[in-house]
Amino acid sequence: MKQLIGLAAVLLLAACERTEPPAPEAPATAEAPPAAAPFDRDALQQLLMAQPEEVQVRFPYRRPLQTLEFFDVRPGMTVVEALPSGGWYSKILAAWLGPQGRLIGADYPLALYANFGFMDEERLQAKATWAQNWPQQAAAWELANSATFDAFVFGALPPAMQGSADRVLFIRALHNLMRFSGDPDSGQPDFFAQAAANAHAALKPGGLLGVVQHEARPDMPDSWASGENGYVKKAAVIARFQAAGFELLDSADFNANPQDRPQIDQSVWRLPPSLRGPDDPDTTAAMQNIGESNRMTLLFRKPE
Repeated sequence: MKQLIGLAAVLLLAACERTEPPAPEAPATAEAPPAAAPFDRDALQQLLMAQPEEVQVRFPYRRPLQTLEFFDVRPGMTVVEALPSGGWYSKILAAWLGPQGRLIGADYPLALYANFGFMDEERLQAKATWAQNWPQQAAAWELANSATFDAFVFGALPPAMQGSADRVLFIRALHNLMRFSGDPDSGQPDFFAQAAANAHAALKPGGLLGVVQHEARPDMPDSWASGENGYVKKAAVIARFQAAGFELLDSADFNANPQDRPQIDQSVWRLPPSLRGPDDPDTTAAMQNIGESNRMTLLFRKPE
């Protein structure tokens, strides 16, 4: 009898073991997102070598290959370009970003343009519709495999553009923003703070902001380096973007020109391509020998 009872107990225990629910499977490991393709320097070089001769002649001074590589601008991105003006950089950017990319022009607000004596009523009226007109004007360039175009005016960033940009570029566009930077007696906004806030809002978390700007020597008076003469100080630019919530990542000197040493009575527009100054061969030759301006190159990041 004891043997039968023992056998029954063993069979009951085995049955219990067989009916226990199976252990849950370990969760599947999520696949890592694909790594971003490395910057294709050769492809950009080929695109630049296909540019018209009148564009390439500026390469020794504007260095688009080094600049766009430093800012890590890649095809398919959404890029905001401040003050696209005649489109020298815009056309390169649109071709480089390609059909999956988007180029957004950003112009000064009308209130800033009103500070310029050369802006008559007709020109101010044309600026009033710039954001509506620029995308069509840019599309009329009929670039092959171009990015799409959009536009806004600093101080009026559309909600749909907020958090959409991978890069924001200020290429020789800061001096007037700093020059008209919110004198309390003027009744005008701080145009630099306004533009920096829009740049911050437009960028995705972790997005980059690139600056190329005429750089004043540290020993020049702050009043001269206010932007009125085209030049501003590197320390001032860094401080202002940091105040707007950006982190300084890096700086480079490949756009520097140590031969550009303006005096207190000189502006950046004495140099090529403007060559505004005494109309005599010796002065013109001296300015052309200097070349284009000394420029800082800075890279900032919007924190994630």
